[in-house]
Amino acid sequence: MSSQSFNILIIGQSGRLQYEALIFAASLRAMSPGFSGRLIVAVPQPGPLWSGDPTIRNAEVLTALADLGAEVVPFESRIFGESYPQGNKIEALSILPEGEPFVFFDTDTLITGDLLRVPFDFDYPGASLRREGTWPEPTLYGPGYGAIWKSLYDRFGLDFASSLDLSQPDEYWERYLYFNAGWFFYRCPRRFGERFAAFTRSIRDDPPIELAGQSLDPWLDQVALPLVIHSFGGGRDALPDGMLDGEVSCHYRMFPLLYARESDRVVEVLEEVTAPNKLKKVLKQYEPIKRLVYQGRGAKVRALFDRAALPRKEQAIRNKIKAKGFWMR
Repeated sequence: MSSQSFNILIIGQSGRLQYEALIFAASLRAMSPGFSGRLIVAVPQPGPLWSGDPTIRNAEVLTALADLGAEVVPFESRIFGESYPQGNKIEALSILPEGEPFVFFDTDTLITGDLLRVPFDFDYPGASLRREGTWPEPTLYGPGYGAIWKSLYDRFGLDFASSLDLSQPDEYWERYLYFNAGWFFYRCPRRFGERFAAFTRSIRDDPPIELAGQSLDPWLDQVALPLVIHSFGGGRDALPDGMLDGEVSCHYRMFPLLYARESDRVVEVLEEVTAPNKLKKVLKQYEPIKRLVYQGRGAKVRALFDRAALPRKEQAIRNKIKAKGFWMR
């Protein structure tokens, strides 16, 4: 059991994320009732980096979040904003209390077990290993994985060799430290956030020559994150397998994908935490939840797939759902 108190950060804003934030909060309270830290829903504020108003203005959503003990806290977008909303998770770290351990979760996450069972060592940061080899995509004539990643470690004065998984073959993507940014943790959000922002801006504004031809959108946060984790002494073995992205949490990403590929336990938790009438009244405003959960379309999506023999690529799952007319986001 985790004996150290910590805070949780998720991002909320108008549209889909406000409903995902509500479901996250409901699942946290139901599945981890002993959690005593703060649940902070960080909301970007209007400004020059947003063409519209990204704040949560739905009074029913705000009331429901408050009833679940979530704190809605504003932050200013000074670096990314609408052009790269994935940067919200970087900039929002500045609103967390300095020196207090934190865990960040993408809002499209369901808590499915007791978070206090997770043996976080906040001095040894880590992040999600539930990912595919999405970046980089080396070209036929190079540079390869090694040269691309080494250029980034060199940029920030980091030891590249100690980041490698030598059990994986040279020029295979898993040899190189790479995370999904769906969750990460550390002992101080301010230090982590400042370094995350500095590394990300440097890569975005002045990429090493080895990155020529590589897309940084939407991968920029996942390019910088391994460098930040490594710079603070963390790594790929920060948590035991099967806890986050396993028994205790599920980064489902979109509700049709949840029904298509996640375990029966995940579906059970989703339908349990969204069942109370008080929440149902609010969540029905969001079409994917209304149709997939409350009107039973999720069961039809689920029937399309054998969870023991899913297509290897996510795109194939999406295409099958779309072909049947069940895709929603």
